[in-house]
Amino acid sequence: MDIYLILVIALLILAIGDLVVGVSNDAVNFLTSAIGSRVATQRTILIIAAAGVFAGAAFSSGMMEVARKGIFNPSFFSFADVMIIFMAVMITDIILLDAFNSFGMPTSTTVSIVFELLGASVMVGWLMLRRGEHQELELLDLINTSKAGQIIAGIFISIGVAFSVGALSQWVSRLWFTFNIRRGVKKYGALFAGICMTIIIYFLVIKGIKGAQFGGDISAFFMKNALVIVAGSFLFSTIVLFALQRLFDVNPLKIVVLAGTFALAMAFAGNDLVNFIGVPITGYQSYNMWQDSGLAAEAFSMSSLAEAVQTPKELLFIAGLIMVVTLWFSAKARKVTDTSVKLGSQGAVDERFKPNMISSGIISVATGFSNFFTAVVPNRALERIDARFKFEEVTEKDRPAFDLLRAAVNLVIASILIAFASSLKLPLSTTYVSFMVAMGASLADRAWGAGSAPYRVAGVVNVIGGWFLTAIVAFVASALIALLINMGGNWVAVGLFLVALAALLHSNRRKK
Repeated sequence: MDIYLILVIALLILAIGDLVVGVSNDAVNFLTSAIGSRVATQRTILIIAAAGVFAGAAFSSGMMEVARKGIFNPSFFSFADVMIIFMAVMITDIILLDAFNSFGMPTSTTVSIVFELLGASVMVGWLMLRRGEHQELELLDLINTSKAGQIIAGIFISIGVAFSVGALSQWVSRLWFTFNIRRGVKKYGALFAGICMTIIIYFLVIKGIKGAQFGGDISAFFMKNALVIVAGSFLFSTIVLFALQRLFDVNPLKIVVLAGTFALAMAFAGNDLVNFIGVPITGYQSYNMWQDSGLAAEAFSMSSLAEAVQTPKELLFIAGLIMVVTLWFSAKARKVTDTSVKLGSQGAVDERFKPNMISSGIISVATGFSNFFTAVVPNRALERIDARFKFEEVTEKDRPAFDLLRAAVNLVIASILIAFASSLKLPLSTTYVSFMVAMGASLADRAWGAGSAPYRVAGVVNVIGGWFLTAIVAFVASALIALLINMGGNWVAVGLFLVALAALLHSNRRKK
C-alpha cells in the first residue's frame, strides 16, 4: 500500500479523535450557562445543544482556508512537505487538547490549530531553505505571520473587553431585577426576554448562518433590512413571550437561556468545525491532486491549495454526528464544564485552585478600586445598591450555581460580542469571549466573596495562563514532531500516529 495513502487514512482517523477531544473542550462555551442555572434537565439541555451542533455542522460552509492557506503559502511547499505538516499538526492537536480535557481546563481549539500549523510550517520551511530550495526567499515569505499576530491580539481583546462588558451588563441587570427575580420577571420579564431573543436572532444570522452555502443571501437580505427585521423580531418575541408567561406561566428567561444555548452551539459547530477536520480533509484533497498529477511527491507543488474547494456535505454530516455523540457520552466534557460552572458559582463549592501571588495582587488592586468607589459614592446610594444586591439564600439541594438572569446575560452578551467581532472580521475566540463574560458577570453578581475570591481569581488566572500555554506548546510540539518526521521519514509519522492514538484511548478508558 502507498505510504501516503496510509498517512491519509491516519489523518482521517485522527480527525475522528480530534472531533471527540475538541468538542469535549469547546462544549463549555455553550453548556455552562444552561447547566449552571439548571434551566432544564441535563437531558433536555443536551438535546437542545445537540440540535444546535448538528444544525451548525449541516449549515457549515466547510471552507478550509486556515488549513489550506491561512498560515503558510502552499505554492512554496510540495505534497511531501504538506503531509509532514498535516501529520505533525494532527498528532499534536489530539494530544494537547486531550491533556487540557484531562485537567478540566477550557482552551481555544482555534489557537491550538493555528499555532500548530504555524510551528510545523516554520520547521518544514526552515528545512526547505537549509536544503537550498527557494533560495531567493526568506523564511517569513513562506509563512503568514500576520495570522498569529491577529490571534495573540484577539486573546488580549477578548480578555479585557468580554470581562468588562460582562461585568457591567450583569451589574445593570441585577440592579434592575435584584436576586428576587420572580418578582422582577413578572414585571419586566417579557420585555427583557424580548430584547435578549432579538439579540440571539441577530447572532444566529450573523454568526450561525452566514457561513452556510446559502447563508450569504440570507445575511445580505438581513443587513439590507436590518432595522425592520430587528424591530419586528423584538415586537414578535416580546408579545409571544408575554403571552406564554401570562397564559401558561412560562418563565421567559428559560426560553432565552435555551435559545441562547442552541445559538452558541450552532455557531460553534458551523465555525469551529474546520478546527477539527480542516487539516485531514485538506490532506485527503491534496492526496487526490497529487495522484492525478503523476509527479513525485517531492516535485508536486501544492499551489492548488490556494483555490477554494468545497467540503462534501456527507463529511460535514458525519462530523456533526460524531460531535453529537461526544456531547452525550464524554465525561471530560462534563469535567471541563464543571470548572467554569464552579468558578462562577454564587455559593460555596469545593475550590480546586489555590491562591497565588498573581491572584493576590489582582485582589489587592480590585480592593483599592472598591474602596475608592465607596469613598466617592454617597452612602444613601450605596445602601440602595446593596439592597438590590441582597442575596436570598435557598436550600443547598435546590440551589443552582447561579440563577437564570445571570445565565441569560452570559449567553446574550457573549452572542453580542461574537456577532460584533464577526461583522468587523476581528479574530476573537468564542472560548475566550464566553469564559470571560461569565467571569465578569460572576464578579458583578458578588459571587466572589471575601472567602472565595482568592480561589476564584486564581482559577481564572490559571485558565488564562493555559490559553497562552496552548499557543506556546502547540507551536513547539508541532515543530518538533515535524522535525522528527522529516529526519526519520513517513514511517516515523505512522509510529507517532499509533502512539498518539494509544495515548488517547488509554486516557479516556482510565477516565470512565
